[in-house]
Amino acid sequence: MAFGIKRAELVKWKRDIDRGEIAFLTHYWVDDRFHEMRTVTKAGAMNIDQLSDWGSQYGLKKEWIHIREDGYSHYDLIGDTQLYILKSEGLTEHIERFKIK
Repeated sequence: MAFGIKRAELVKWKRDIDRGEIAFLTHYWVDDRFHEMRTVTKAGAMNIDQLSDWGSQYGLKKEWIHIREDGYSHYDLIGDTQLYILKSEGLTEHIERFKIK
């Protein structure tokens, strides 16, 4: 279950993907499979190969991509990987806003 984002943020994430960018959307998250995790960052792109190439620099595997028919395929980044990638991508506002440690 996702919460803590505004509709405009979701619209911007989709618009960035539609423009061919790698786009990031962080939100609060509850998932029984990951009790200790409170946030997730979706790193998405329209082009699966572009997304896979981007992810490989962080050790992410292509088979970890959540492939969606609507074109908003993405990696779900959590935990230490999420924090490392957000720092590496210069997305400190995500870290600060969601108090990711």
